[in-house]
Amino acid sequence: MKRVKYKKVRKVQPNYYEYTGIHTTDQVEMQLFVYDDAGYEEYKKVSLERIEREINDPQQEDDVKWLNVHGLHDETLIQKIGEMLQIESFIVSDILNVSRRSKMEELDQVLFFSIKSILPGENKEQLKVEQISFLLKDNLLVSFQEKRSDFFTHIRERIKTHSGIVRKKRNDYLLYLLLDAVMENFYISIEYYEDAIDALLVEAKSSDKPDVLECIEKTREDMNFLKRSILPLRDALFNLKSEHDETQYDGIEASNYGFFARLHQKSLEILEQIEYDMNTLDSASNFYFSSQSHRMNQIMKILTAVSVIFMPLTFIVGVYGMNFDFMPELRYRYGYWAVMALMFVLVLIMVAYFKKKKWF
Repeated sequence: MKRVKYKKVRKVQPNYYEYTGIHTTDQVEMQLFVYDDAGYEEYKKVSLERIEREINDPQQEDDVKWLNVHGLHDETLIQKIGEMLQIESFIVSDILNVSRRSKMEELDQVLFFSIKSILPGENKEQLKVEQISFLLKDNLLVSFQEKRSDFFTHIRERIKTHSGIVRKKRNDYLLYLLLDAVMENFYISIEYYEDAIDALLVEAKSSDKPDVLECIEKTREDMNFLKRSILPLRDALFNLKSEHDETQYDGIEASNYGFFARLHQKSLEILEQIEYDMNTLDSASNFYFSSQSHRMNQIMKILTAVSVIFMPLTFIVGVYGMNFDFMPELRYRYGYWAVMALMFVLVLIMVAYFKKKKWF
């Protein structure tokens, strides 16, 4: 598996707009949903002028409007959207600078959310990381995606078919649904890594290949990346679900704070699962080192036993290798065979003794 790193944050000035991601080939497209309990309208590949007309249409003042932007590499377009919504320049900069961590900003009547969407890559060797940003203002919700994806397809279908309560709620409930859809990707990534971790745990118990330890460490790095991605989101959701206590922000209905509390609880569950998986990786590392240590001990036991067996034999050979003229056994006709028999019997006695003691 390739190592996954948090990118270093590009030092982009607040009033300087630059997209810092890698998805720059597809054309930037915008999709607009306008709906209420009675019906909906969908505009595909809509222009900015048409969006402005729909947003400012007095006949649709109470309708919920969802603008989804696919692609961020057209910095001029993103800047114009920010000017149209009258949002701060540093928020636009944060939308384009995708190397920043997940965050939430609350300014006047604008709520800004950015979150990392993380999925396993097609080759299962590298994570696919995409930043998705949300702007909540009045009855409008704007979502910014780096590229076209199908994260929100089921939500569009719910709007079209009037399933559930989405068309009965304001855009704050829609924000909840979108955040929930992105957070589901964390579960998919964790499930993939859990399968890999289980395989590593089994392999660590039986294999002495250095590649096993390398895979364990790289998987741990990827899990750390997931953890660093969900931690700021957990903090942001905690702050958001607690805002109703301070009554400073009325962009979210009081009845909908419970939904964001669910998201906060889900982020805690994700973190707990990541911690559990990282502990399992620690166990795999311990199994690997214990197996290596046990294998080394077995080798040392065998080498020690062999050395001990040869010690008396070496002593006997050394004695009869001395160059003294008057050694009684030197002229004994069967002396050689007697010494060989003695050494053989010694070896058998020592091996039997070691076996009895279970030393090897």
